Amino acid sequence: MLNIVLFGPPGAGKGTQSEKLIEQYNLTHISTGDLFRKHLSEGTELGKMARKFMDEGNLVPDKVVIGMVDEKIKSSSGVEGYIFDGFPRTVPQAVALDELLEGKGFPIAGMLALDVPEEELKTRILSRGKQSGRADDQSVEKIENRLRVYFDETVPVMEYYKKQGKYHPVHGVGTIDEIFQQLCSVIDSLEEHKA
Repeated sequence: MLNIVLFGPPGAGKGTQSEKLIEQYNLTHISTGDLFRKHLSEGTELGKMARKFMDEGNLVPDKVVIGMVDEKIKSSSGVEGYIFDGFPRTVPQAVALDELLEGKGFPIAGMLALDVPEEELKTRILSRGKQSGRADDQSVEKIENRLRVYFDETVPVMEYYKKQGKYHPVHGVGTIDEIFQQLCSVIDSLEEHKA
């Protein structure tokens, strides 16, 4: 089973590339944003727990997030692996995800990190904002804050995977297909190593 973490700052192209990787490798997409929306809209126990923390202005605890991830894995059958998008965001989440997956016998194969210069990210997000109308993609100040939060909070996660030898940076500038080919090369080498 192939399990990968797709990593990168806002505007790096994770959404675009994860769609292509899902199709290429028959992976199941796990996005915590999607999981939150599902559990909140369905009013599940995990959704109610998450809502309580969110209503109080607090972050949802890792235990609840991991519970949602675990439930998604249990409800998926016949899959060839998972692509984790936007998760884990912190080292404790990465540790909890490792424990969960190793307990099931299929650990993370690697973290693929899209590496894009900050000025390029800002240009991409502003362009996306013009097309989508998303207010948070049209303010340079908000974009810079999102990037700062990303680099402050999630860079330690890269270090965590580096220590395990699972960190694989990929140059995230070029055409969509060029970047996709680079990602596929890394994944294919992970699969050969595993075999």
